[in-house]
Amino acid sequence: MKPIERKKVENSLQKKGFEKHHSDHRKFIYHTLKGKKTSVWTKTSHGSSHSEISKENLAKMAKQCRLNNNDFSELVECPIEQDHYEQMLVQNGDIVQD
Repeated sequence: MKPIERKKVENSLQKKGFEKHHSDHRKFIYHTLKGKKTSVWTKTSHGSSHSEISKENLAKMAKQCRLNNNDFSELVECPIEQDHYEQMLVQNGDIVQD
């Protein structure tokens, strides 16, 4: 996995059901297609020196999102849409389907 621009990652997460919550970092919490808040979350730094997210931090984000590196990359790059991502979470027992 290569570094990806922070803004691209954040925009993609929000298109896939993650809602942004501000704290010391930008925290993104996954909400189901029906709007239910889940325990699945990730975060990005909002420091100006972090315009790209390193491959190491992308790997951490992938784990937080309960995905392997390849699937997380596809989530960000858009081959995986929200409904498919949600099905993956349900099949792995990470969330309960309503």
